[in-house]
Amino acid sequence: MELKKNSIYTIEITDMGNEGEGIGHLSLSDVANNKTGTDISTKASSEDGNNVQNITVFVKDTVIGDVAEISIMKAKKSIAYGRLVRLITPSPYRVTPVCPVAKSCGGCSLQHISYEKQLEYKWNKVRECLRRIGKIENPDTLMEPIYGMKEPYHYRNKAQFPVGRDKNGNIVIGFYAGRTHSIIDSDTCAIGAKVNDQILPIIRTFLTEYNISTYNETTGQGLVRHILTRVGFTTGEVMVCLIINGKKLPHADELISRLTKISGMTSICLNINTEKTNKILGPTCKTLWGSPYITDYIGNVKYRISPLSFYQVNPVQTKVLYEKALEYADLNGEETVWDMYCGIGTISLFLAQKAKQVYGVEIVPQAILDARKNAELNDIHNVEFFTGKAEEVVPSIYEKGGDGSHADVVVVDPPRKGCDKILLDTLIRMNPKRLVYVSCDPATLARDIAILTPAGYHLKKVAVVDQFGHTGHVESVVLLSRA
Repeated sequence: MELKKNSIYTIEITDMGNEGEGIGHLSLSDVANNKTGTDISTKASSEDGNNVQNITVFVKDTVIGDVAEISIMKAKKSIAYGRLVRLITPSPYRVTPVCPVAKSCGGCSLQHISYEKQLEYKWNKVRECLRRIGKIENPDTLMEPIYGMKEPYHYRNKAQFPVGRDKNGNIVIGFYAGRTHSIIDSDTCAIGAKVNDQILPIIRTFLTEYNISTYNETTGQGLVRHILTRVGFTTGEVMVCLIINGKKLPHADELISRLTKISGMTSICLNINTEKTNKILGPTCKTLWGSPYITDYIGNVKYRISPLSFYQVNPVQTKVLYEKALEYADLNGEETVWDMYCGIGTISLFLAQKAKQVYGVEIVPQAILDARKNAELNDIHNVEFFTGKAEEVVPSIYEKGGDGSHADVVVVDPPRKGCDKILLDTLIRMNPKRLVYVSCDPATLARDIAILTPAGYHLKKVAVVDQFGHTGHVESVVLLSRA
């Protein structure tokens, strides 16, 4: 029994997927009774002949509780992907997006869902990953209520806007549409810092007036590729960085004159990226005006932030996240602590306030330079930073013994892919009393927990923190202990 491409079905949305898309189900009778569309090579039965009772359908732009008319776009054996045609009965959790381009822009996939329902979805997402992948029984009993935002708009202190041209040759500045490199033109963003609404029109007008070329990804020609902005939410300092496919920006003095009228402007710079690549930033930055960095605080710790620095994009929720990590670390001033994937030392310096000694490791050399400067800036001396891959640096130090080879507490804050297996094996051998795992992907977090559990580390506490309102992403911090 075959699903047909472009066939129309009525479906109730009963769940949400990893990216926030709606999930519904079609029965065999639904498929059998529909004669529209074009045959596609997916059958509602498994290869061994056993009938599949339901076909799971993923539908973007739908919400739990929607009853919708959908069109089938793609199908596999027991799953399919549909497009929303029209709402028959809207969900009680559906709201009107604040942003006029929310549906087309790839930035906010959940803006059509009430914020309360977003928080419920994210908490459940972490719980289900811990249960299914981490093999944790009753994870609910270990999980705190989710830490949501008081104000889930204009929370991002960093934004990267691609620059290009439309088919008529007009400048477009905005964000990429979901899963494409087609730029959705906009001078505003509901989750970005409000000062961007001043910055983008100035740059758009400047580029137009002086007929400055914009980068073409296909040809590799053109000058201006992206606009990067960073804002210190505590200090009010503002950075504007133009990423260019060259070494010089024509008429830069005129742009500086216009941008410096913005309150808080602290740094105007260029980043040089002449490679034909999707990577946004190149390795070299050139300061045009002001400072090569801005500063900001998380709690009472001050940080210097350059265009290349990794720094959490939501400073208010980052403080919540780091304070929870510090609470879980349970330091009394006598511990040796390792901070893996330390970036510019954000967590390391938080931990150093309560620990005897902190060691941080990070692969990006510039980040380690920033981390050392940040330690000096805060007059913190009980930290030491190493450059390299955590999975290489830490095993090497452990094997040599001596300073740094022992850890009472380890904190890891890995990228989305989670911790490297070699690093996990080394951490198990280092035998810290407590592991604090800060995660931006609950699936890889749960996978790593499943590796650590047989080694004697037991999940004790879980906090879910909404760092990225109106998107499908979620941060969490967990405590694993041998006790």
